[in-house]
Amino acid sequence: MYIYLPIAEVSMHIAVVIGLGGGIGFLSGMFGVGGGFLMTPMLIFLGVPPAVAVSTEANQIVASSVSGVLAHWRRGNVDFKMGAVLLTGGLVGSSLGVLLFSILRDIGQIDLVIKLSYVVFLGIIGALMLMESVRAIMRTRQPGARRSKMHQHNWMHGLPLKMRFRKSKLYISALLPFFLAAFVGVLSAIMGVGGGFILVPAMIYLLGMPTYVVIGTSLFQIIFVTANITLLQSVQTQTVDFVLAGLLLFGAVIGAQFGARVGVKLRGEQLRGLLALIVLMVSLKLGFDLIVTPEDVFSVEILK
Repeated sequence: MYIYLPIAEVSMHIAVVIGLGGGIGFLSGMFGVGGGFLMTPMLIFLGVPPAVAVSTEANQIVASSVSGVLAHWRRGNVDFKMGAVLLTGGLVGSSLGVLLFSILRDIGQIDLVIKLSYVVFLGIIGALMLMESVRAIMRTRQPGARRSKMHQHNWMHGLPLKMRFRKSKLYISALLPFFLAAFVGVLSAIMGVGGGFILVPAMIYLLGMPTYVVIGTSLFQIIFVTANITLLQSVQTQTVDFVLAGLLLFGAVIGAQFGARVGVKLRGEQLRGLLALIVLMVSLKLGFDLIVTPEDVFSVEILK
C-alpha cells in the first residue's frame, strides 16, 4: 500500500519505509550510531528532497537511539556522566547547525552542501576506521602480538577543567568531549545524522573510552541532540515530515533491539570494520551521483 508524504510531496510504499527504518534501527543498536549516515542518503535515493530527508531523519533517530540506549543500559554499558558533558556540547552545536542550515536553504545551496558533506566526511572517516580495524584484526591473529593502546596522550589531555569519568576509567578535561560534541552537533543538523559515525571513533581513539561503553554513551547523547534538531527544524524551516518519520520510527524501535543483541557478540575491531565498510559504500555512491551526468539535465524548482 502506498502512502502520500505531505512535506516530502512523494508517495512511497509503507513496507519499504518500515523495512528501511528496521534496518537502520538494527545498525543503531549494533554499532552505537544513530544510523542517519545511511538513512538520509537512502531517502534521497528514493526521491525524498535532501532538506526534508535531513530534518525528518533527525526525528527518526530519536526513537532508534532510545531503544538502543535501553538495551545497553540494562547491560551497564552507559557512562551517564560522560554523556551529560557530550550532551551539553551537542545541544550548543546542533542549535548553531540548524541556524546554518536555514541560511543555506534560503540561498538555495543546502542540497549541494548536504551531499558534499556526506562524501567528504564519510569517505575520510570510513577509510581511517577500515585501516585501523584491519591492523587490529591482523595483530590479534599474530601469536604473541602485543595489544597496543587504543589512544595516545597528547596536548589535548593536558587541558584544564579535568573530570573523572569512573565508568569510562578516564581522567580528562571536560573541554575535550564538549567541543567534540559541539562539532558533531553542527554536522548532525546539516547532514541529518546522529553523528555516531564520527563520535564513536573519536570517543575510542581521541578520548580513549572502552568500546563497550562508547556505544551506549553515544546513543544517550544522540537522543537529546537529535530531539533538539527536530524541534528547531520544525519551527524554523518546516521541513520535518512526521508521517514519514512515524513509519521509520516504528521499524527502528524493533530493529535496534535485535542490533544490540548482535553487537555484544562481536569484538570491537570487528564492529569497527563492518561500520567502516558501510560508511565507505555510502560515500562512494553519493560521490558517483555527484559526478555522473543526470538523465534530466534541467530541473525546475518553485521557490516558496
